[in-house]
Amino acid sequence: MEQTVVKALTTRELGSSSSRRLRREGQLPGVIYGLGKDPVAVQVTYTDLRAALKTDAGMNTVFSLDVDGDKDLVLVKDVQRHPIRREVTHVDFLRIDADQSISVDVPIIMIGEAEEALDSGLLVDQILFSLTVECSPIAIPDQLEADITVLTGDRNVVVSDLKLPAGVTTLVDPDDPVVSTVVPRAAIEDEEVEGEEGEDGEEGEASAEGGDDAGDASGDDASED
Repeated sequence: MEQTVVKALTTRELGSSSSRRLRREGQLPGVIYGLGKDPVAVQVTYTDLRAALKTDAGMNTVFSLDVDGDKDLVLVKDVQRHPIRREVTHVDFLRIDADQSISVDVPIIMIGEAEEALDSGLLVDQILFSLTVECSPIAIPDQLEADITVLTGDRNVVVSDLKLPAGVTTLVDPDDPVVSTVVPRAAIEDEEVEGEEGEDGEEGEASAEGGDDAGDASGDDASED
């Protein structure tokens, strides 16, 4: 399968001031590493990289990075962003071998309708939003589906319920929850209020019974006198 090619240069100067200048010029500082080779500082055109990642695979897109004429098959391993503006400030590229399995995080989406859970007044809560899997670089799933039609108050969707494509495996505990149900806060508060009202009623009855006993006791004392 033909890969998208993104050109990279190794001529960038290191340092924060140089990186800021590159970003102002539409370039993005980064580093490429992996497969036992030394890390290399690079720069890429931000718009070219963004275009390469506009696929269904998103950040798991496999493409070729042309570093000064030498092409490496890569994945974007990490993206750093400005803490406030959230703009991309640095990117890490991981060299990969098409014949070797790699570990990647694949997003999980919910499908279906949790009718039984919703009819019981429960809410649907997605706990796991991505799953770490092992597979060939050319067989990375775009996403995994969590079928929530099985959800009930006693039944969660767990990792073992996810259907992994052929050649894709995971080391995550098969019993780890992916989607579960929760009781709405309003329902919990209603139960607490009802419980408090019940306790108040019991205390009132106890006080009334105590008053009757006290009255009887007073009457008996008066009679003896």
